[in-house]
Amino acid sequence: MATGSITAMTTYADADARLAAYSELAQLAEWSTWAPLLDVVGEAPRRPGVYLFLERDSRVVRHVGHAGERAGSGSPQGLYGRLRAYLTGQAAVSGFVEAALDRALADPDWVRERLAAGPQRTRRWAGAAVRRLELDVSWATCTDRDEARWLEGRVVELLRPHGLWVR
Repeated sequence: MATGSITAMTTYADADARLAAYSELAQLAEWSTWAPLLDVVGEAPRRPGVYLFLERDSRVVRHVGHAGERAGSGSPQGLYGRLRAYLTGQAAVSGFVEAALDRALADPDWVRERLAAGPQRTRRWAGAAVRRLELDVSWATCTDRDEARWLEGRVVELLRPHGLWVR
């Protein structure tokens, strides 16, 4: 993914404060361009870093997270592993997936579709709830988990007043 402008995320009426925060965010790291999560999860680096989820309809960043060097499979998973966990439902008890499930369960049509598919494990519902959001993602890689934690904390400080679902 090529590097792009992170400030081109919204045209809201309250855009002044939001765009100022997004502009400051853009200076903190080299971010990938925004792309649909489903399309680029396989391209995500297997390195530590920070990721942003952008709600496509509102053009608002809804979640910020970080990934470390976890290597449960024997090879480092980094951003790739963390993003993939959201889509597969392996992160079903994370704050973000709980927020996605809350929104999905409030949609009677979505619930009917899920029930019509027959009995399924919670993890399948969780992955479906995240996919339902049609999120765009951008990420920045870091040298290690500590740097990723620092960057995530700074990003959360900047974006907390501007629509994050969790934190």
